[in-house]
Amino acid sequence: MATYDLILRNGTVATAADTMQCDVGIAGGRITALAARIDGTAAQEIDVSGKLVLPGGVDAHCHLDQPMPNGLCMADDFESGTRAAACGGTTTVIPFAAQQKGQSLMAAVDDYHARAAGKAMIDYAFHLIVSDPSETVLREELPQLIRQGYTSFKIYMTYDDLKLNDCEVLEVLALARREGALTMIHAENSDCIAWLTEQLERAGHTAPRHHAQSRPQAVEREATHRAISMAELVDVPVLIVHVSGAEAIEQIRWARARGLRIYAETCPQYLYLTEDDLGGPGYEGAKCVCSPPPRDAANQQVVWNALAEGLFSVFSSDHAPFRYDDPAGKKPGGKAVPFRYIPNGIPGIETRLPLLFSGGVNGGRISLNRFVALTATDPARCYGLYPRKGTIAIGADADIAIWDAGREVRISNAILHHNVDYTPYEGLTVRGWPVLTLSRGVVVARDGQPEPRVGHGQFLACGTPEPVAAVAPAY
Repeated sequence: MATYDLILRNGTVATAADTMQCDVGIAGGRITALAARIDGTAAQEIDVSGKLVLPGGVDAHCHLDQPMPNGLCMADDFESGTRAAACGGTTTVIPFAAQQKGQSLMAAVDDYHARAAGKAMIDYAFHLIVSDPSETVLREELPQLIRQGYTSFKIYMTYDDLKLNDCEVLEVLALARREGALTMIHAENSDCIAWLTEQLERAGHTAPRHHAQSRPQAVEREATHRAISMAELVDVPVLIVHVSGAEAIEQIRWARARGLRIYAETCPQYLYLTEDDLGGPGYEGAKCVCSPPPRDAANQQVVWNALAEGLFSVFSSDHAPFRYDDPAGKKPGGKAVPFRYIPNGIPGIETRLPLLFSGGVNGGRISLNRFVALTATDPARCYGLYPRKGTIAIGADADIAIWDAGREVRISNAILHHNVDYTPYEGLTVRGWPVLTLSRGVVVARDGQPEPRVGHGQFLACGTPEPVAAVAPAY
């Protein structure tokens, strides 16, 4: 008779493909049995009758303890960030080892490992951010890092300290094709944003609400089209991150109709926030400044529709944690500043899954299986972690979130576990919340509170991302 460390009894198990009533047997940190009734002994059994048993979430786009310029500092390190993630049902995070201009990419990775060491409660991998694709980076460092398990990297078409020109983008895409890596692209037209910002400032329009006017859909649409065109030239898949609305979605749909392998991600802020949230009283709108900015209610519906139809492969938080009332955060130097100087980004690593579950599954917009695909299975596939992560299957890591689909929770910063002093979703009531989170079979959160598991998380070397696995050898 088999022996298990833990058996989850009587739950409703859902994957991206199926939903079934069954027990889950766990041993050695992995799922070792799935059956209508598991016979055997276990050190512990948990009755999850009436609950959903889902793969732990994979948050494939979040920023933790990322080095920042000009005295700014992210509020969450690997301890507080993964603590919040676990309480929200996420069991794997993929933040960014960011290269600074002039810096060795290897040095950026070494620094990021030092920042993560011994702190994470859940498992983590790294994307790279390539801001300086020098000859050494392209010919030596990136190929070596890809072979070591850093198989995805992000490039920017905006932000002065990060952006690449078109020629540099093409060089990075060509390397990704040769080496079997996936390129993520932040698509906004930097020159258009700079021109619009200057016009707004000349007119005295510097409040947070004008951030949205400086980055209208046209600048995202144009850059998305340009990124797609460059990917077509190189014949390589790319993933467009944090897509905000109808015009960029239209470009992605157009590209796919042409047979191009264009993947896309969106985030909770484009479902629940609008540009009106940037116009809060006084300086409050700074709390919702992110890029691309939230659009309007009509665009929220377009994003929901695209989630349901399969245009998006990934639903991430894009957690970028800056404290509001902090001289190293949203008030640089301790004061309100014009919108161009407000650090971009909002917190959301803990609320990502409940927001999508409530509005999507309980709201009748997406199925439970589609929820699992968007938040766990497809991110794991996209970034070379499947089937170890992102599913409930024999041999997979026992990363599991138990959900009470009917539990109503009023979101308040007081109940969250990040190190940020606000949430943009304050006061919003959601239905559906994770009540138990397991990382490799170990309880890391229970009833909305973290278990003391600092250092439990392990670094994950990623395999070849599925979008690029079938790409023909480079010419």
